[in-house]
Amino acid sequence: MKENLLTIPARQGVATPIERGQSIRLVNTHGTQVVDFWVINARDSGEFLSMEHLRAGIQRLIPRVGDALVTNRRRGILQFMEDSSPGVHDTLLAACDTHRYAQLGCEGYHDNCTDNFFAALRTLEFPMRECPSPFNLWMNIPWSQDGSLDFHVPACGVGDHLVFRAEMDCIAVMSACPMDILPINDHKTLDAHYEVLPA
Repeated sequence: MKENLLTIPARQGVATPIERGQSIRLVNTHGTQVVDFWVINARDSGEFLSMEHLRAGIQRLIPRVGDALVTNRRRGILQFMEDSSPGVHDTLLAACDTHRYAQLGCEGYHDNCTDNFFAALRTLEFPMRECPSPFNLWMNIPWSQDGSLDFHVPACGVGDHLVFRAEMDCIAVMSACPMDILPINDHKTLDAHYEVLPA
């Protein structure tokens, strides 16, 4: 593992500032770990990467290298620069929370990406009132013509990476998804890694 890679600990979240022109590189270290990913305008918490606005902008369910990723104000916040994986990601599912785990039969508290989102932002003293829908990196949620969804293990491999360039000063939040009930992490919860690259 390169020394400049930082850890997204298993079942936890981290947040980092990114300046306009810098890039963030995310690494699926073990090949089976989904990372919930949010990006927020560093100067205005009311503007953030928005999945519903993104889908309308690219007219597809999954963005690809070369796409502009837009905010809820339809402005570019990231440019999708690299993807060494097969390109299977999810823009449909909300971050899991305590209510989702209760529906799945979990008794008591379960780590979840919504709580990880808020905890990570607290480390930067950056307040958010609600958790936007994340860009679920490497999450494999195939859909059928009848509109039904399924939950599969990631289609990526060990060490696959993504690179996004910031189009404005922003805060990136990443959660190593704690889901161990459904197969989306192959029933394992592991760490992932990232680095911020210079402009």
